Amino acid sequence: MAPGGRVLVIDAVVPPWNRPHQSKAVDLMMMASLTGRERTAEDFAQVFGAAGLRLRRIVPTPTVLSVVEAVSAR
Repeated sequence: MAPGGRVLVIDAVVPPWNRPHQSKAVDLMMMASLTGRERTAEDFAQVFGAAGLRLRRIVPTPTVLSVVEAVSAR
């Protein structure tokens, strides 16, 4: 990655609280029909960490999707 570079992921992020959220319905559909699942902020941090990246921020949108930003961990 070039200095100052970043990785942007557009995905549904499952919130940590125990209230209804659209991402939870998408998560159930993913698990029931495919082998995938939606991720929490902690999940993204772990995946990025394994790739030498650091979760910088999550930007919510008016939809179920968020923009998840990662930068170099160095």
